[in-house]
Amino acid sequence: MLTLISHVLCPYVQRAVISLHRAWIEFGSAVLNDIAGFYSAADETAFAQKIKALTDKFARLEARLGAGPYFDGERFSLVDVVFGPVFRYFDAFDWVGGFAILAGKPKVAAYRQALSTRLSVRAAVAADYNDRLWTFLQARNSHLSRIIAHSTKMA
Repeated sequence: MLTLISHVLCPYVQRAVISLHRAWIEFGSAVLNDIAGFYSAADETAFAQKIKALTDKFARLEARLGAGPYFDGERFSLVDVVFGPVFRYFDAFDWVGGFAILAGKPKVAAYRQALSTRLSVRAAVAADYNDRLWTFLQARNSHLSRIIAHSTKMA
């Protein structure tokens, strides 16, 4: 009887997991859009709004993550493929200050670390990606680029 039930329910469970993953992939896309708004924000008010939006989104991710190391536990999935680039931006943002967006989120920190050590995530960009991103961020003529210019002068 249990085998019959599992054969009947298994396709529904798989569809539910796929649907949830699609929703989280879309969520990751929304995070990337907020990141673009963060590095493009023209003034301090817009910048602060994006910090709040990102902080709230990562709080939601923190609540969803389990024991890890990946979004779906031990299994690397398409959701993880989306969040690899998300955290790559934060590597650059950390150079400037971090902005406390990821502060107090230990599961997000562990997830970020797990993704950063995965070869497929590291190899997804050119070796000089960090330099290119830094140059891109500096050239935005945004609030963040002004922070970068100020911090570079201070260094």
